[in-house]
Amino acid sequence: MFIDEIKIYAQAGHGGPGCIAFVHEAYRAKGGPSGGNGGRGGSVILEADHDLNNLINQYYVPRLIAHKGQHGLGKGMDGRAGKDMIVKVPCGTLIWKLPGDPASEAMSPVEEEEEEETAPPKPMRLGTRERAVMRYHGDKRALEFSEIPEPAAPAGPSHLPEGAKLFADLTQNGQRIVLCQGGRGGLGNRNFATSRRQTPRFAQPGEPGDEGHFLFELRLMAEVGLVGYPNAGKSTLLSAISDARPKIAPYPFTTLHPQVGILVNPEDFSRLTVCDVPGLIAGAHKNVGLGHAFLRHIVRCKVLVLLLDMAGMDGREPWDDYLQLVEELGLYNPELLDRTRLVVANKMDEPAAVENLKKFKRKNRKMPVLPIAAAFDIGISEFKAAIRQAVVAASR
Repeated sequence: MFIDEIKIYAQAGHGGPGCIAFVHEAYRAKGGPSGGNGGRGGSVILEADHDLNNLINQYYVPRLIAHKGQHGLGKGMDGRAGKDMIVKVPCGTLIWKLPGDPASEAMSPVEEEEEEETAPPKPMRLGTRERAVMRYHGDKRALEFSEIPEPAAPAGPSHLPEGAKLFADLTQNGQRIVLCQGGRGGLGNRNFATSRRQTPRFAQPGEPGDEGHFLFELRLMAEVGLVGYPNAGKSTLLSAISDARPKIAPYPFTTLHPQVGILVNPEDFSRLTVCDVPGLIAGAHKNVGLGHAFLRHIVRCKVLVLLLDMAGMDGREPWDDYLQLVEELGLYNPELLDRTRLVVANKMDEPAAVENLKKFKRKNRKMPVLPIAAAFDIGISEFKAAIRQAVVAASR
């Protein structure tokens, strides 16, 4: 079962209360207060792990509750801190903070970075190295400032409630983020003893930990995304270039969830991750068919491969399929139109494919097309070299 979106409830541990105690020992008259501090509550921490590929663990454990801190003890002994709960999630997981929760009032790490970037600039001081660059043109002077556009925040799912905010985006292996901070432990009565109040009979209670509802959304980390209509041969192509073994059958929507394959270069052993998403049809951006439920997994791809059934075995024209695929990608996310695209003509072993390829080139004269037949390993080596070059060019 493939799970790429799940709503969870997280709660950090409550801090332990401080202790009210006094020393009662022989030969220590009026020993004074000796109450220890309470232990801090455990935090809920998320860690990105490249060995995971879906959110199945959170599907079975949707409530993440950390341990509480132990209360303080006598003789000045502090309570034990609650154990942190470390939850591993796949690389590419976005954390959305849902509104109406206590945790929503806190500032997320993404918002903290934006606040630092949008802080008012410091006044220019001409006597330090922090001054702006001064440009001269004749008797005119001007200050040069660097205006780098800030990257736009990723758009969330269409069914996100109003007011939901992006909390974190875990993309690197081993990257950690504190989802809910544990509560601070209370101070014991020994911390409140003064020269005028030598026997305090009170202590601090522990602070509650953060809590709230969150939405985990997985967007696969892949360099290449295979996009096409049902029965275009995406799963066959993926099995031909990698060791992935997706289900292959002669009927639409055989692929029900994204499949990931690893393409290894035998020369330098470099790796490329290729993602095969379920087939798209007209209206996919409106969630028709499998729709945008899986279009999210190609948002991070550097190169998009538009795979066309050049033989038209399902009664569709390849040039119409190409225009419809480009339109659906643009309607879902306009930024996808700026990605590097590679048009691949599949099923060139069929007699009708040769004539259709000529018609396609006449209709799209400036569009390079790579002919292959994935079922018979025809043109696979050229396809591997093409996507390697495309990824290198897109990474520059």
